[in-house]
Amino acid sequence: MGANAQERGPKRANGEREAEILDLLLQADSALTPGEVTERLGGELTYSTVVTILTRLHAKELLTRSPRGRAYAYTPVTDDPGFAARRMRTVLEERPDREAVLARFADSLSSADAELLRQLLGSDPQSDR
Repeated sequence: MGANAQERGPKRANGEREAEILDLLLQADSALTPGEVTERLGGELTYSTVVTILTRLHAKELLTRSPRGRAYAYTPVTDDPGFAARRMRTVLEERPDREAVLARFADSLSSADAELLRQLLGSDPQSDR
């Protein structure tokens, strides 16, 4: 890579860049185009890199997109707590022994968090299943 790549700052992992762009979109008041994302990042990434990352996030079903002019405008499918819940669910689904994972998780909760979880589960109409 040439000097241009060096001027844009140190190389970071794709996951970090995805998280940075997702956070930027979460803080935005409306959907953003790749050009608007590039501008808000202060030129830290090239336009084509931003397009690649947005396309990847869309393919992962983390973003929706709608046509705006000659580009797409992107918006997150959920808010920050929703993404955290998604990550937790993904980790749980990747493990073969769900009961053991849930038991360890429950054991690690503070008493206040355990009580909050009890309240949330108690108010869930599907908890009777």
